[in-house]
Amino acid sequence: MSDPAKIATQIMAAVGGIQNVKSLTHCATRLRFTLRDKQQFNQAQLEKMPEVLSTVVAGDKSQVVIGANVTKYYAAIQQQYQLHEAGEPNQTTQAQEKNLIKRILNAIVSIMAPIITVLIAGGMFKVVIAILALLGLDPKSTAYLTLSFMADAAFYFLPFMLAVSAAKKFNTNTYLAMMMAGVLLHPNFTALVAAGKPIALFGAPIRLASYGGSVIPIILIVWFMSYVERFAEKVAPNMIKNMLKPLLVALITAPIALIVIGPIGSLLGDGLYTAVTFINQHTPWLVPTLVGAFTPLLVMVGMHVSLLPLATLSMTKFGSETIMGPGMLAINIAQAGAAAAIAVREKQTRGRQIALSASVTALSGITEPALYGVTLKYKHALTCVVVSGGLAGLFAGLTGLVRYSFGSPGIFTLPVFIGANPTNFRNALLTVAIAFGATFLSTYFFATVETNASTSAKTQPQPFQSVVAGEMIPLARVQDEVFAAGTLGHGVAIIPESGTIVAPADATVSMLYPTNHAIGLTTASGQEVLIHIGIDTVRLDGRFFKPLVSQGESVKVGQPLIKIDLPLIEKSGFDPTVIVLLPNTPPERIEVHEKASVRPGDKLFSFIPET
Repeated sequence: MSDPAKIATQIMAAVGGIQNVKSLTHCATRLRFTLRDKQQFNQAQLEKMPEVLSTVVAGDKSQVVIGANVTKYYAAIQQQYQLHEAGEPNQTTQAQEKNLIKRILNAIVSIMAPIITVLIAGGMFKVVIAILALLGLDPKSTAYLTLSFMADAAFYFLPFMLAVSAAKKFNTNTYLAMMMAGVLLHPNFTALVAAGKPIALFGAPIRLASYGGSVIPIILIVWFMSYVERFAEKVAPNMIKNMLKPLLVALITAPIALIVIGPIGSLLGDGLYTAVTFINQHTPWLVPTLVGAFTPLLVMVGMHVSLLPLATLSMTKFGSETIMGPGMLAINIAQAGAAAAIAVREKQTRGRQIALSASVTALSGITEPALYGVTLKYKHALTCVVVSGGLAGLFAGLTGLVRYSFGSPGIFTLPVFIGANPTNFRNALLTVAIAFGATFLSTYFFATVETNASTSAKTQPQPFQSVVAGEMIPLARVQDEVFAAGTLGHGVAIIPESGTIVAPADATVSMLYPTNHAIGLTTASGQEVLIHIGIDTVRLDGRFFKPLVSQGESVKVGQPLIKIDLPLIEKSGFDPTVIVLLPNTPPERIEVHEKASVRPGDKLFSFIPET
């Protein structure tokens, strides 16, 4: 089993190190980094790691898709680097994200992603209560009522959780944001709303709205509060800022929240409620069909969470939802069916094991392993998933399938479809059968699975030549613990005798550090090579390094990549040892051609692919 601490170190190195990370969150399957410099997000290096399924850059988030074990690596990163969800102020500007809709969707994803766990907890809690009711628990009993309000707490107090998440997104005070949520949900205010009598504050009318379980109002309020806080920071004298600043924030935001922003958010919610009602009445099949077909595209860019506010609104208003649950049940099971079909057809043991594992995971409601490890890999497989998922979603929509509680749709969360309508659960089972059966058959007959003959060329050893003339030494002799331990990858090191670093193979420049002390190459077969020049030479800030190529450029073996001023580097007190690594490649797959000294053109090592 992989060492989480070691993997955490590799992930952090590939995102640019602790100094490049502004904040880190995670959802059910992926780490979500906000980075100072997104150019340092080394997607190629990350995707070579067996533990990483894929990488995604969406908006201000650089995402590392892990799968079901994401919490293990998130915890390891927190333990080693003390990284928490709150980060520095987000420096993303309008110039970086000019598209308003894109900015709004990115904000929604960032705010909703951290609270998915709470929604699942509350939803599955409701499932347990529903099962207990089926087993004979009296709905009027104290036990039933007590369990019910425990489960409902996750939804009724949703504005508090959104206040925390939104405060982190908008870089404002978390506790003042929670205070604004308290204003919306205060028992005295809810009592006034329940009484139905007009409310006014100094003549300004306050709309009688219930904010329990609401989503939009608190997000808008915290967004507004972030600007009020900046204003208060500027106008409050330093001598009394600690007292005056929070007073101004609360005194300005709270009344405007109740008089203006809350009602606007409530009206927007009512508008969405009307739209959902219209769709459910006139085209109930439409949303489940679209979600059932195209969710993989949303997952690939990390935007599937953007549907959560609508689903939450629907759950609050109707007690059930059709926005996410039915369609995602269809597509998740479709992914499982496709992976199962590939497992049956795949001749290579490793490919078969990956597909079978991905199928089981998709049946559990987590589809990233199936998407990135199987359906994107095999030709026509994703098409089969999209078509079959859409077909199963259409059936779910036509039969009026609804989800009564939250929980990642899969076979283990099927009880979320148990509710007032006794046929609903039967329709959920039929949706599962259609999705799995249609995708399994179509993938089995139409997807393309490479044979051993077509992949034989990929199993030949890939040689890499020396990048510089000098003395060849094992990594264990390098005067840097991270390199010596093989944490960033395995390979060899060279004590250079010349100042020209050349390409070890035909490749593309996939990464060139701004300080020019390291360069990453990717060969046509997908093998990545990292060349790191010197120990701690990043501190030279590019002095004595002259790049001869640019990122994205294709290079030939032996082509000069970087010129270094070797005497000046040594005179400055830096070790010039050149480290050549195959990141995340097991040492048993690297055959080192040991020599006392090497020159460009000499074989350095060979990569031995899987057979």
